[in-house]
Amino acid sequence: MPAHQLYDTVIVGGGHNGLVAAAYLARAGKSVLVLERLGHTGGAAVSTRPFAGVDARLSRYSYLVSLLPRKIVDDLGLRFAVRKRTVSSYTPVVRDGRPTGLLVGGGEERTRASFRRLTGSDDAYTAWEAFYGMTRRAAERIFPTLTEPLPTRAALRERLGDDTAWRVLFEEPIGVAVEERFDDDLVRGVVLTDALIGTFADAHDPSLAQNRCFLYHVIGGGTGDWDVPVGGMGAFTDALAGAARAAGAEIVTGHEATALRTDGRAAEVDFRTESGEGTVAARHVLVNASPEALAALTGDPAPEHAEGAQLKVNMLLTRLPRLKDTSVDPREAFAGTFHIGEGYGELAAAYAQAASGVLPTAPPSEIYCHSLTDPSILGPDLAARGYQTLTLFGLHTPARLFAGDHDKTREVLLEATLAQLDAHLAEPLADCLATDADGRPCVEAKTPLDLERELRLPGGNIFHRPLAFPYAQESMGRWGVATAHPNVLLCGAGAVRGGGVSGIPGHNAAMAVLGR
Repeated sequence: MPAHQLYDTVIVGGGHNGLVAAAYLARAGKSVLVLERLGHTGGAAVSTRPFAGVDARLSRYSYLVSLLPRKIVDDLGLRFAVRKRTVSSYTPVVRDGRPTGLLVGGGEERTRASFRRLTGSDDAYTAWEAFYGMTRRAAERIFPTLTEPLPTRAALRERLGDDTAWRVLFEEPIGVAVEERFDDDLVRGVVLTDALIGTFADAHDPSLAQNRCFLYHVIGGGTGDWDVPVGGMGAFTDALAGAARAAGAEIVTGHEATALRTDGRAAEVDFRTESGEGTVAARHVLVNASPEALAALTGDPAPEHAEGAQLKVNMLLTRLPRLKDTSVDPREAFAGTFHIGEGYGELAAAYAQAASGVLPTAPPSEIYCHSLTDPSILGPDLAARGYQTLTLFGLHTPARLFAGDHDKTREVLLEATLAQLDAHLAEPLADCLATDADGRPCVEAKTPLDLERELRLPGGNIFHRPLAFPYAQESMGRWGVATAHPNVLLCGAGAVRGGGVSGIPGHNAAMAVLGR
């Protein structure tokens, strides 16, 4: 049970953002209590051994790092590192009856040659370099603002200083820019995928949900790079929990917050455990949970229900499979993002099918192999025997599609998704799968409804609700974390500038409490 009855700050939820806030506030001399429902901290940013008797510690839910500012790592003195991937992406395709693909990485000349081999000229590579040169410049200007008070829309536009980039990223559907700049269907699809991760939208969706998703996927770290967490994602949240405790924060697991009362100056949080119930008081409450969870705690009207749209699959292989495209080594193809069924037309068709209420017949997805970049997540015996992990993230599978026979639908989707991969392999993936201590294939699939049940993500939405552009939003306050109650702040992914493994909402909520 908590050691005290009154704290300066109570944080509901021990995910990575809550732990960031706890560490900052405790280091500032505040008394801090973190209430975590599960038996461990970390939320979706955890490492787990999901396969019985197998010494492989996988990043079970979230799995790559892009939006985490170095400032947070340095401010909190975290012993945590990331590694660059040697390849950005590989996308297999069959052209004129011949297996080929697009490799982005391995140096400028190799990437240029891959574009030329796929498209027949240098035009697509030239357009690619120009487009991502624009997004890199935007990243350099926008990313530093994420840990500053929210700029106005006009101020952010001025800081960007590029009218074309502003129009492409903030004003017109990203599909317009993709179609204007690229002719090849496969190249168009590779560009568009960053707009669809965890976001169920069409390239031309008038809501610009796809633009907001794209923006956060290309500005991370000021470069847009997506890096591999050394030791798995749990290494990050373990370091955060250690930093928070070292600074004096109290963290209790197995404590589920059940109600929150506030008069705007003081608050009380009710909680329950296996052994009983209790209440703690606080001057501030930070909620590291979704806006829907916050409304349930306070009794306020619930916001519109969010919906996730992804399939997450973890696998362990005895070896990487051989590819039909023999021009690329599997150790390179799987080191970056391996795109499957993500041509521009394929993505549009999958979206249209899912929007009509049926599973995509050719579900798009992307895979990467963590253990190629960071073999430390494998036990010494597995690493010596050449075992590898695969992480798959499937698109355009909204939660609504699983409302019937959930388990059967998940099975059908997994089979269809892996069949899409098999179409580009020289051997069935099943021949490469490791087995656990009980002889079962090492494959674990999570639908949006699985994520809702296990992590309380509303509708399985990995962002808690639709992402927001990183400028001032009505009623969200100076830092983008305000709620209807002056002393209750949102420090999870549902804050403005939330989403992804970033720690940014936790940092910003702490700064709001400290009056900075």
